[in-house]
Parts: sequence; C-alpha cells; structure tokens
Amino acid sequence: MAGNEIKSGLNIRNAEKEDVPLILEFVKGIAEFENLSHLVTATEESLTESMFGKTTYAEVFFAELDGVPAGFTVFFHNFSTFVGKQGLYIEDIFVKPEFRGKGIGKAMFLHCVKLAKERNCGRMEWAVLDWNPARDFYEHFGANHVDGWHIYRMSPDRFESALEK
Repeated sequence: MAGNEIKSGLNIRNAEKEDVPLILEFVKGIAEFENLSHLVTATEESLTESMFGKTTYAEVFFAELDGVPAGFTVFFHNFSTFVGKQGLYIEDIFVKPEFRGKGIGKAMFLHCVKLAKERNCGRMEWAVLDWNPARDFYEHFGANHVDGWHIYRMSPDRFESALEK
C-alpha cells in the first residue's frame, strides 16, 4: 500500500454508541497483548459516558476487513502551550492478531495523520511500550522518540493524598 491507499475490503468507520461492547472487547484485547489485563477497570457504562455522554472525552474508529472488526483506534485532543494549538493524542491502536500484516495498522495510523491534518493539529503524539515492535513501524513514517521525556501517571487512589501534601 502506498500513501493513503486502503486495502481492498478495508473500511474505517467511526464508532457509535451501540459499539460500546465492541470497544470494551478491543480494550481487553490490547490489555492482554500488553500483559496489562489486570489494570482494566473500564466498563460499558464508563465507556458510554466518556465517549458518548454529555461531554465526550475520546473518539474511536474501527477498521473492518470484509465487514469483520479487525482493529480499533482511540484518540483525543490535547493542547500544547508551546505550539499554541490542539494536538491529537493516540491512546490506542490495536489490530487483532489474526489480522496483522494486512496493512490495517498502517491504514489506522494514516487515518489519524489525516484527521490531525484536517483538524489543524500542531502535532500528534502517542506512547509505545519499550518492547513493542511497533516502534520501528512509527519511525518508518517519520515519528521520533522524544528524548528526555518520561510519562508519569497518577491514579485516583493517590489524588487525596496528593491534595493533603
């Protein structure tokens, strides 16, 4: 596949509220792939509220090959004060193992690039586990590892103690 060409039989579509069970299935799939299943606390209810509620915090699209859900991408907009624009942050790109090697990941990634360009984003960002071979895939498209930056995360069980300090 060259450029933005999409494999024959591959369709990328935005998720709808009725897709929440499928979204959760994919979330569990990527968690299993990353050996992080024990960290999944998402429910259909929490995903419905966050993705299709009064305020939406993330967007999802699926890649379907011949009508079968093969991959999904979750993304949201962040903001860079340095750039002075919104960015597109990819939370998850995941292709089911039986569909890998068919250009689906490439199509989903390039769909994100297209959305970032259409939405006039100042940059696109994502995190990749250090052992994940997808790092080479992203570098092939011109992505750079950001030296000197580490991702920190605070979970809700630490919010109260942080406020007390």
